Amino acid sequence: MAKFNFKAKNKAGEIKEGYVEAQNLDAAAEMLQKSQLFPIDITKGEGSGSLVSLKKDILKYYDRVTEKEQVVFFRQLAVLIEARVPVVSSLTAIADQTTSKYLKKILGEIISDIEDGMPFSNALEKHRDVFSVLTVNIIRAGEASGNLKKSIDYVANNIEKNYTLVSRVRGAMMYPGIVMIVFFIIGFLVITFILPKLTVMIKELNADVPWYTRLVMTVGDFMASYWWAVAVIILGFVGGIIYYIQSEDGKKEWDRVKINLPIVGPIFRGVYIARFAENLAVLLTGGIPIIQSLKIVSSVIGNTVFEKVFLQAAEEVKIGGNMSNVLRKSPIIPPVVAHMVKIGEDSGQIDSVLGHIARFYEQETEMSTKNLSTLIEPILMIVIGIGVGFMAVAVLMPIYNIAGQIK
Repeated sequence: MAKFNFKAKNKAGEIKEGYVEAQNLDAAAEMLQKSQLFPIDITKGEGSGSLVSLKKDILKYYDRVTEKEQVVFFRQLAVLIEARVPVVSSLTAIADQTTSKYLKKILGEIISDIEDGMPFSNALEKHRDVFSVLTVNIIRAGEASGNLKKSIDYVANNIEKNYTLVSRVRGAMMYPGIVMIVFFIIGFLVITFILPKLTVMIKELNADVPWYTRLVMTVGDFMASYWWAVAVIILGFVGGIIYYIQSEDGKKEWDRVKINLPIVGPIFRGVYIARFAENLAVLLTGGIPIIQSLKIVSSVIGNTVFEKVFLQAAEEVKIGGNMSNVLRKSPIIPPVVAHMVKIGEDSGQIDSVLGHIARFYEQETEMSTKNLSTLIEPILMIVIGIGVGFMAVAVLMPIYNIAGQIK
């Protein structure tokens, strides 16, 4: 989606400025009209691959509402709504006590929009950088059904489950990631600053050195002279990869690679399937039509490969087919998931079946992340052992040879 900056009038004739995320200019205008704003000017923002956009993304990381803060916000809002406190008063109370400056600012704008006559869901929709399309539609369904409190609970539970799933994967990968980074930093320091001093001693003693020692000495001499250039190249390489992943093509490629990685690939797939099943079940339970629900789920799934599958499923349902037909043909969807969805479609209990799928893959992901360290630790030990062993043999063997000659 692209960002569109807008200037518009509300019903009171006040000028409002901001931005919305939409597929095109017409979709942006339609979104503003749904929010009871009358566009004066709409312009497309910078492209997602530009340096300006990258800078904005970096700044947005520090100026954002975290998932934890969203969970707390919606939990508090649900309690206040259940106590029959009006929405505006509830939001004002939460804004007064929150420690997040950005959330306080967002809530102030939402309160202002609601006081101008805008529905709560439309006010949330204006802040797509904070509230996902899934959140907005669940709240909208709650407004339509008259059960806003239940919808807010759904949103809080959904964000919390998603946060827990992602946190488990990140936590499981944190240890091996830190170990590898520390290993490479120590290796860099040893080769650059310590090894050259040892090689000087070996050269002065005119010792015979094997080919692997000469290789290490050559690398050490080069690193001692040009360590700054190597550091710049490494930082440039890492920065280039991050920049590429931020682009549209890079994100698609990374999403494809991520779910096909050994060991962690199946865990990522489990996270996305659990997210798909949970989100779709919540939307269908809220009374949102299946085609619209599939499109919403695809937009918040977080992986372009899965997004494509669910958009195809929406098109299949649109022409009278079944969602399970597309899932069954997709290589990234486990056969058991497609089979269970088929049973749900035939029995008319699709939301219940999706709930079972979500719980199964949440438990599966939890078990896999707990076992991840057990699987990766032996591999790390082998890699580190080979690296340390090679360095030790390359440096110590000539020293032992010299000691033997002296005797």
